[in-house]
Amino acid sequence: MRFTLPRDLYHGKDALEALKTLKGRKAMVVVGGGSMKRFGFLDKVVDYLKEAGMEVSLFEGVEPDPSVETVMKGAKAMTEFGPDWIVAIGGGSPIDAAKAMWAFYEYPDVTFEQLITPFSFPTLRTKAQFCAIPSTSGTATEVTAFSVITDYAKGIKYPLADFNITPDVAIVDPALAETMPKKLTAHTGMDAMTHAIEAYVSTLHCEYTDPLALHAIEMISEYLIPSYNGDMDARDKMHDAQCLAGMAFSNALLGIVHSMAHKTGAAYSGGHIVHGCANAMYLPKVIKFNAKEPEAAKRYADIARFLHLEGTTDEELTASLIRHIQAMNTKLDIPSCIRSYEGGIIDEKEFMEKLPKVAELAVGDACTGSNPRSINPEQMAKLLKACYFDEEVDF
Repeated sequence: MRFTLPRDLYHGKDALEALKTLKGRKAMVVVGGGSMKRFGFLDKVVDYLKEAGMEVSLFEGVEPDPSVETVMKGAKAMTEFGPDWIVAIGGGSPIDAAKAMWAFYEYPDVTFEQLITPFSFPTLRTKAQFCAIPSTSGTATEVTAFSVITDYAKGIKYPLADFNITPDVAIVDPALAETMPKKLTAHTGMDAMTHAIEAYVSTLHCEYTDPLALHAIEMISEYLIPSYNGDMDARDKMHDAQCLAGMAFSNALLGIVHSMAHKTGAAYSGGHIVHGCANAMYLPKVIKFNAKEPEAAKRYADIARFLHLEGTTDEELTASLIRHIQAMNTKLDIPSCIRSYEGGIIDEKEFMEKLPKVAELAVGDACTGSNPRSINPEQMAKLLKACYFDEEVDF
């Protein structure tokens, strides 16, 4: 088994200053839509890199759920500039996009089709090293071997997976997370909770990932609601908690909550289902489904015991965990099902028409393989339908 993390992880107040210590000639900074510029963090990043003696170029405007087109545009900009450091700052989107750009910068002839096979990347770091600076407390892409890129033409999210794209340096500075809007705090926080729970019950969990997952679950249970309600000390704690969850799932992998979120996110004409919100809605249903597998039920019960939830049998403790997550969702104003999402933007008729195809794609997702209970397309369709209508899961 393998356990991989960034070589260096700088965390805590003013961790951003660690950029001054990077050694190189040229840095390409990849950033999103403007909040990092508005709050002054982008200027700080550029100044620190210049202080480190580097020439700096910016690639701005990476959209939420970054597209294949943005990735190719960024790789072209890198080829023209020739950086030996790629520094990505912002939410999961600019960091994920930069990871994919990195691969195409180093290997201009590689195709997207080649990269979407899990753990098949060519060896990186032939031209550049990678530094990730997250501004949201959820994706943990700063410590993971994953990137999610969307092919809008096909309506599919591709999770790229390879230890090669684990960043060399992660900078987890809580000041950046303090700028998150309320809704984003909720969605990213429940994304982190899903990461930790799925990592703990994954078929690939181990002695190295279990303590990270459990501690993250405990911290998120304690700090997410206060963070959502504006407590900045809790917000700082959540920034660490999501990173711990990332360390766990990058090595233990995930499960079908993520498979479902990846494949429903961009599938419908009514609008996007935000990834963290999708995870939050699907997690209680998936726990109920997976708990039919005794080993999974035992692991969910472990989590409930760790959180001092009520119950003595595995079944009672699992039911308590489901209620705990549902209660958190309620306090975070997260809907209980897809039909209620954003006032009903996902049309029922379209959902049902696309259900067999979406279910098939979700079963084929890279995250399905490490789910603790196996699933076929028929079961996946029933589970997705339960998530749309908020139906009971008893199969």
